[in-house]
Amino acid sequence: MKKYEYFEATADIGLRAYGNDIEEAFENAGLAIFNIISDTSNIAPSIEIEFEVTSEDEVSLLYDYLEELLFYHETEFMLFSQFQVKIDEDLHLKARIKGEEINWDKHERKTEIKAITFHKMAVKKTDSVEVQAIVDL
Repeated sequence: MKKYEYFEATADIGLRAYGNDIEEAFENAGLAIFNIISDTSNIAPSIEIEFEVTSEDEVSLLYDYLEELLFYHETEFMLFSQFQVKIDEDLHLKARIKGEEINWDKHERKTEIKAITFHKMAVKKTDSVEVQAIVDL
């Protein structure tokens, strides 16, 4: 199973991330986000950050999770390459993300993400899970 793919959205980039469960799909969405910004294969998982969010539904949880990833990227000046997500039945998400401080001499500079949008955001569950989001560039 592929981890993620991108699709065209006017002036934006859409992503679909996949997983055997919702946690793996969220982890792969994090990977997809940071592969828009840089090449995650060049990001050492040397610094760990943990955070928690709770939301009223799975789509809102996806939005809140992706927003937190961008928040830490922008406030801590970091890029992330490893994502561990645990979600309980009360839609409480605990994330452990790993990466390193941005060094544009080392890290490839791709595209800046301005924001996560709710537009066409989705969480689809069948035998596996697909999450979809569009990011504003």
